[in-house]
Amino acid sequence: MTPAAIVPRPQRMRPAVPAVLAFGSNLGDREATIRAAVADAGAVAGIRVLKVSSLIETAALKPTGVDRDAPAYLNAVATIETVLDPHALLEAVNAIEAQHGRVREEHWGDRTLDIDIVDYDGRQSADATLTLPHPGAASRVFVLQPWLEIDPDAVVAGRGRVEALLAAVGGEH
Repeated sequence: MTPAAIVPRPQRMRPAVPAVLAFGSNLGDREATIRAAVADAGAVAGIRVLKVSSLIETAALKPTGVDRDAPAYLNAVATIETVLDPHALLEAVNAIEAQHGRVREEHWGDRTLDIDIVDYDGRQSADATLTLPHPGAASRVFVLQPWLEIDPDAVVAGRGRVEALLAAVGGEH
């Protein structure tokens, strides 16, 4: 007697969508941390890293403005495809931050690693834990410049083309 054929239950697969992650670090071995964090993101089931910008260095940005006394940041941007929903993606990047020693004691404080979801499939939304696009994305050189480097057609949803936003911002942040 032959066993009955096993028929897998149909599953609804979420299509992969584009997203943009920004990486920053101003403590420890900044370059190694960012490179490892990008690799860690690519190792998460449901995330595929497509392109990674070069690293740029900027002065620390604090709630009161640029702080030249704080350690400078290295920053990079990566474009990804993901099947994770936005909150699952946020959980994944928060876990990567924690793996790299991220401590959340001071708002905009110095940190070993910061990963922001800059864009998620052009979505515009906000709730208690996540705002899309990232609220600072349209005004921060350390996001706009590396993003433009890897995607000349990039757009911040509801705000405009990255190229035009970068030209309007000028300066460091």
